[in-house]
Amino acid sequence: MLRRILFAILGLLLVIGLLAGIKYLQIRKMVEQGKQAMVPPAVVTTVVAQPQAWETTLTATGSLRAVRGVTVAAEIPGKVVEITFTSGATVREGQLLVRLDTAAEEARLKSAAAAVELARINLQRARDLLQRNSMARAGFDSAESAYRQALAEAEVIQATIAKKQIRAPFSGRLGIRLVDPGQVLGEGDPIVTLQDVDSLLVDFRLPQQNLDRLQRGLVVRLHADTLDDKAVAGRITAINPEVDPASRNIRVRAAVANPDHRLLPGMFVRVEVVLPGRNRVLAIPATAVQYAPFGDSVFIVERKGDTPGTTQLVVRQQFVRLGRARGDFIAVRSGLKEGERVVSTGVFKLRNGQSVVVDNTLSPTFELAPHPPNT
Repeated sequence: MLRRILFAILGLLLVIGLLAGIKYLQIRKMVEQGKQAMVPPAVVTTVVAQPQAWETTLTATGSLRAVRGVTVAAEIPGKVVEITFTSGATVREGQLLVRLDTAAEEARLKSAAAAVELARINLQRARDLLQRNSMARAGFDSAESAYRQALAEAEVIQATIAKKQIRAPFSGRLGIRLVDPGQVLGEGDPIVTLQDVDSLLVDFRLPQQNLDRLQRGLVVRLHADTLDDKAVAGRITAINPEVDPASRNIRVRAAVANPDHRLLPGMFVRVEVVLPGRNRVLAIPATAVQYAPFGDSVFIVERKGDTPGTTQLVVRQQFVRLGRARGDFIAVRSGLKEGERVVSTGVFKLRNGQSVVVDNTLSPTFELAPHPPNT
């Protein structure tokens, strides 16, 4: 019995050893094949780092306001008897907007007109008597003064009637109506807003260190959500003569034309001030940069191998310092030389020293001022 058990154990050990030997040989063969296998080169697109002449701009955020914009209000109290406009309408200068009740003033005007006529007759009679030396000069002066006073009282009533006919002070677009027929308005009560939106002003602020670079007449470009990635050009019209002590910023104002009314007062806009002259920068596509917390880098394509038939393209990771971005490009301040070829797309899949194959037929188009198609 003991002999049988020993034979069984020896047989089991033999089988285990045989299996382990076979597995070892398989793993060794796989390792040798892995050493001999070559990773296929990655297909990449490249660009040559070249200098470009970029505009020098100052960027800020601004707010739009109308060149002429008011809230039309009642100058004197009165009851609304007629509204001749609709909300959002375009009106001309002098167009009647609201008429207040003038029944009492019109009645007083009739009485004042009668008083003016009587004073005129008395003045004419006094003038005739004075010419015949039948009246003293003081009596004529009193009659003339009474006539002028009656005229003035009539003009006051006429002015009151005119003020109760509220008209547009200038041409522009009306806002939402704030009154209703029959409503009694007090002095200064708002009726409707009126904005001249054919031209607008944009107010923005820049740091005080830019004061010596600013001047009236510089071109500004405005970007807003309503412009579909298009810019509206204007010019600086005023620079505040003092610096805000709280923020150390300078307030600047520019004027822009708005013929299609796509911009409205109160809108937020992004402002670019175009300074004279251009800067020479070394630019590459922004997609060529691999961004990382420890530093930004690019992959430079180089040739490896000196003898014919053994030359291949490999990539070398190079850390760079970046500058401003413009469109699809970004400026490189240091770490890259002019004429070096860098990988423009797919940098996330590369590693230092990896072999690559260049196929620029797959390269996208890079532009300083890209205009994506509307979808």
